[in-house]
Amino acid sequence: MSRIGKVFERPGTTAFIGFTVAGDPNEATSLRIAKALIDGGTDILELGVPFSDPVADGPTIQRADDRALAAGTTPDTIFRLVKEIRVYSDVPIVFLTYYNIVHKRGIERFYREAREAGVDGILVADMPVEESGEVTAVATRYEIDPIFLITRTTSDERIRKIAAPARGYLYLVSVLGVTGVRSEVSSEAIDLLLRVRRHTNLPLALGFGISTPAHAATCAAAGADGVIVGSAIVEIIGQHLDVPVLMEQNLKDYVVQMKQAIIAAERI
Repeated sequence: MSRIGKVFERPGTTAFIGFTVAGDPNEATSLRIAKALIDGGTDILELGVPFSDPVADGPTIQRADDRALAAGTTPDTIFRLVKEIRVYSDVPIVFLTYYNIVHKRGIERFYREAREAGVDGILVADMPVEESGEVTAVATRYEIDPIFLITRTTSDERIRKIAAPARGYLYLVSVLGVTGVRSEVSSEAIDLLLRVRRHTNLPLALGFGISTPAHAATCAAAGADGVIVGSAIVEIIGQHLDVPVLMEQNLKDYVVQMKQAIIAAERI
């Protein structure tokens, strides 16, 4: 069983999936950030591959992408970072990237290097399932889970089409629009969770707009297999760029609070 599979092995539990942009604000600090998230209890670490035009992301993550790119972050940097994380932890690692990055490096090379570094899953945010055949085949060959997005506007027929080649988990986009902190988890997000569940047994993780312990508890109580938090984590990073020690402590404390809320909701 894959590392991702082991996270979702126990039914009735909800995984905390923490997102950070790889290389933000630089390689050394990015490694410290990853370790802080892991130390706080992150079950799956999602690393954004910085891109100049991240169409799915709001301003918070766009700024993190800009910081990482300004620091000279490249795919070589990120593969090296993953290897360094692997020395520290066996936590599952997932890339969130865009197709242009994969294509420019070469699909075969990108996935081979990802596998060699220790990556467990890759989500190509702007790749529709209809055009994913080559990428999915390569991912399968290198035992990397292909992860796909499902939104509230996705039809039932298309949900089944997306779920067929997916592995690891499905990323359910809980809001319309781009990433960013929201005030609450909408009833439409829970409806999406329940609707997708009718079509697949894959683990379902809710993301986009989840930022508070109350949000995490709502998702866990509704039966989400995972909650994905990005912008709230990246905001903590952005607030403490000049004080990495405080940044690390705040990140750890934040993950602990989110995990506690999830566990409490699971017990209700």
